[in-house]
Amino acid sequence: MERTKKLDIMISSALLAAAILVIVFVAPGYLAMRKPDLIRKGPGVTRVALLSEYFQGIKGTAGDTDVYILDSGKPGGSALVLGGTHANEPAGFMTAILFAENAVPTAGRLFVIPHVNASGATHADPMEGTPHSFTIDASSGKRSFRFGSRATNPVDQWPDPDIYIHASSGQQLSGSETRNLNRAYPGRPDGTFTEKVAYAVVCLIRKESIDVTIDLHEASPEYPVINAIVAHERAMPLASEVILNLEIDDITMGLEPSPKSLHGLTHRELGDSTNTLALLMEDTNPSQGRLRGRTDEALILTGRDELYVRAQKLKRLFVPFDDKGWPLSTRVGRHTAGLEAIFGAFTNQHPDKPLVVDGMPAYEELASGGLGKYL
Repeated sequence: MERTKKLDIMISSALLAAAILVIVFVAPGYLAMRKPDLIRKGPGVTRVALLSEYFQGIKGTAGDTDVYILDSGKPGGSALVLGGTHANEPAGFMTAILFAENAVPTAGRLFVIPHVNASGATHADPMEGTPHSFTIDASSGKRSFRFGSRATNPVDQWPDPDIYIHASSGQQLSGSETRNLNRAYPGRPDGTFTEKVAYAVVCLIRKESIDVTIDLHEASPEYPVINAIVAHERAMPLASEVILNLEIDDITMGLEPSPKSLHGLTHRELGDSTNTLALLMEDTNPSQGRLRGRTDEALILTGRDELYVRAQKLKRLFVPFDDKGWPLSTRVGRHTAGLEAIFGAFTNQHPDKPLVVDGMPAYEELASGGLGKYL
């Protein structure tokens, strides 16, 4: 009995020591992921608010996040740009950061949320082997940005149910989708952590009378809805003009209607529950695909992957893919061009509410010169 007791103590001590070693090894990475990305106030930023100013229910939580307000001081329309809905889709949040640091509205107002699901940026998807960050050589020096997860951090919302039931529609999805912000809209003031964040966005749109909302995303090359704008039916006239204008500039973009039977997404629920014109933009991100090879910082930045080149030859993809890949700078350039086309089309269709934004680099400048010059 005494021998068994000593053995139990030895095993327990060894396990405790192992746990301490794991904590020591993991803690620096965990703490680094919890630290927000550095975002500099650009010349057009008139105020940086917190999302909790629109809904107090997220104040003091990891769901609270910065809202960059760029007010021209002149009458006009208003737009909301959402980046970081999925923190493993870097072109979305990097485009939002680029606007926060460079855009200067000359008519109307622009609201930019670089990390709308701030919690998703604090951890990485398990079993994916993705890096926790990537670094860009910027004009201001090296700048690192987190590469996070598609979902809210389990530290902030747990456990997942077996089945996620969308509150307002009754739609049933896999339980893990309960932490997907883009399945949580229009949210609930007394709902889950993720639903409260979605509700805060809805409150912002209503309080600020946002005319058009654009949710910036990326998708894997084998995903059918890619390099496209998904539009609520009320936003279809706007999106149609945008697609034509982008084609004139040799930027190919598809147009998809928001499915009325698919609930919880920005392009459906924001259009249904508010007066905003709801749009979602998808670009090509090899680092989140299922056919990719090694997932490292180079893949995030260059978008080059020989396995996707092979997949293209086998006609398994929905976008062209060659040795040039899909660099992050090209993807951000496409999002930037898309946003500027949206602002231009909105101004054309609503001349009494102009929405004019200057100061942004052109698609060609980003695609050929990279992001660093503008950060």
